[in-house]
This record gives sequence, structure tokens and C-alpha cells, in this order.
Amino acid sequence: MQPLSEYFQISPELSEKLIFSIALFLILSIGKFLSNLIVKKRISDVKRVYRFRRVILYIYTLLMFLLIGRIWIKGVDSLTTFLGLASAGLAIAMHDTIANITGWFFIMSLKPFKVGDRIQIGETAGDVIDIRFFQFSIVEIGNWVDADQSTGRIIHIPNSKVLREPLANSQIGFEYIWNEIPVLITFESNWKKAKKILGKIAQDNAEHLSKGAKEQISQAAEKYLIFFGKLSPIVYTTVKDSGVLLTVRYLVNPRQRRTTEQHIWEATLDAFAKTDDIELAYPTTRFYSKEQ
Repeated sequence: MQPLSEYFQISPELSEKLIFSIALFLILSIGKFLSNLIVKKRISDVKRVYRFRRVILYIYTLLMFLLIGRIWIKGVDSLTTFLGLASAGLAIAMHDTIANITGWFFIMSLKPFKVGDRIQIGETAGDVIDIRFFQFSIVEIGNWVDADQSTGRIIHIPNSKVLREPLANSQIGFEYIWNEIPVLITFESNWKKAKKILGKIAQDNAEHLSKGAKEQISQAAEKYLIFFGKLSPIVYTTVKDSGVLLTVRYLVNPRQRRTTEQHIWEATLDAFAKTDDIELAYPTTRFYSKEQ
């Protein structure tokens, strides 16, 4: 049988390196496949399966990089020297890639977010579904869809973005947001009665949502300068061009924002329909004539 070096017209040394590299690649790939198969069969929890698969991928990638790299670089017996040379070359030729890997280390060590968190980075918001060496993925919320609900699109974001863009996390420290529902009524309406009705509706539909908020604020205050004086729902009064604006303000988990708005609005419409002295306002034009 013709030797590989003669068949491809390459040196025996290069031929040997290729054979060892291919063999290592196949061995590591089979090991990765079997490890994933074992995890899938023995673990039923989807989140734990995902985490184990991530760890297996990281170990596989690291071993591939180290073992095959040592085959092709001569005279590198020290792991430290090898990593130093490799890092220097990559830093020059692959600036963006290195930035993404640095971002991955930042995410995994400081944990500004994890899989399952709802975040906003720059102008993009969504629920984190995957974190990899070079990018993380989110299911987009908002955009053309109201009230922070999913659009169905998956967006892949380079890890380097966490080092360059403002990042907001709705799940870390304090898992509630303040939501406001503006209700505009006419000037002729009994605004005091309307405010009382809205206050009762807010208490019935939103007060229970903030029960865990006080405890979370106490925990968050140990790390951040965060505090709120009033946590229960409240209704504010403002005068606008078309009427009296009553704003319902309450604490809610971001994922429940649209549902609570629906309940409050339905209860408000039902309550206002039963009264004769409260009407919702809309932009109008009024004309006055002075009688002679």
C-alpha cells in the first residue's frame, strides 16, 4: 500500500502530523458524542441537560485546541509557553474573536445574566436561551409586539457586546418593575370617584404581585443602593389637554405585565360602564361662541 506521504506528495513528518490530528479529532468527537448520549439518557431535567452539554462542549473545544495545537507546534513543551504564543497570534489576527471569548469569560465569571433571564442590551431585549464561546442567543421581546411579549425571533448577539453596551437584567437583584396604566377621563367626569374605583381595582389585581418585593429589596440593598418608599399600587392625578389623566402605578414581574394590564383594563371598563358620571376621554375640539 502506497504511503500517505507519497500519495499526496507531502513529507513523512507532515503526513504523520495529519494522521495524528485526524485520529485525535475522531477520538474527541466520539467522546463528545458518547458523553452527550449518556447525559441525555440519565438526566431528564431539560435545564440540567443543557448545562452538562455546555460543559462537555467547552471541555471538547479546549482539548481539541491544546492536543492538536501541540502536534503542529514544535519545541513547545511548556503549556504556558504554548498558550502565550497562541494568545499573541490570535490577539493580532482575530481581534473580534478574542473580544467575544473575553466576553464569554466575563459572562461566566461575573454572571451579569444566565440562561432564562430577561435582559436588554443596547436596543435589543429578550429572554436568554443559550450562551456559547462567541455569542449568546435570546428570544426577542417587544419590537412590534406590545407589553414585552415574545416576537418569536431568535437573535444571536456577540459576547463582546456585554463589554461595550449597557446591560439591563430584570431577574437579578430585584425581579420587579414599575408598570403604569394611563386612564384618561373627561373634565366633566367625577374624577374623584374614578380615582377611587381605579385604586380599588389596582389593589384587587396588582397588590398581591408585590408581596415578595419588600424582601427582595432588603436583599438587593446589601449589594446595591436600592430602596422604594411605597410598594403598594397607587393612582396619580394629572391634567391633560383632553381631560383628567389617572395613572395606575404598580409593581409586577416583567413576564406578567401584559396579563395584569388586561385584567385591570377589563375591570376598569366594566366599572365605568356601570356609572353615569364617568366617561373615557379622547382628543376633541371645542368651539365657543359669545352671545351678543
